[in-house]
Amino acid sequence: MVSGVQMLAFVGVVLLAAMAPGPDFIIVTRHAAVSGRRAGIATGLGIASGVFVWAVVAALGVASLLAASAIAFTIVKLVGAAYLAYLGIKALIGAWRRGETLTATTQLSTVRPWVAFRQGLITNLLNPKCAVFFVALMPQFLSGTSPRLDQTLLLSALAVMVTAIWFTVLANLVGLLKRFFTSAKVRRVMDTVTGTILVAFGIKIATD
Repeated sequence: MVSGVQMLAFVGVVLLAAMAPGPDFIIVTRHAAVSGRRAGIATGLGIASGVFVWAVVAALGVASLLAASAIAFTIVKLVGAAYLAYLGIKALIGAWRRGETLTATTQLSTVRPWVAFRQGLITNLLNPKCAVFFVALMPQFLSGTSPRLDQTLLLSALAVMVTAIWFTVLANLVGLLKRFFTSAKVRRVMDTVTGTILVAFGIKIATD
């Protein structure tokens, strides 16, 4: 049985991990700033769904196989890096196009909630560091060599709840500034900065 103290400790560790600047943080911030709170929240829920998957497979020992297999880990790492680079390049191309057609009536494209959710989910699932994180974390809070299903689901649910709450708060805070970010000039800067960061994260993951 997972005690209350263990649950609080688990929640604290997951919250700190979620708050750490990384691809998840950047993509939620970008969608909330450009497309509004709904898109930001949808992105956060996609990330939380990815967290649930990693928490469950880590508890079941599947993720440990990924962490132990150099080939599998490298494949996930390179695919994830390529996806982040794709999102970053896409943002940079958007910034470049806006730079050429910058007018007061420029129509700014937004991301639909479902697309934002999917991008959040894929970004998290293709981040091999999430697998390593939960492989190291979950066994510390599960009793016995064969953890019970209720313990696994409880901790997984807590991880999802903490992640979803944090990114919902973040999306709402950033979403309050949506009017500022819908300026064509500001949007161009936003796309350039976030695109560059996403490409940098992709390179970092690929070469880590």
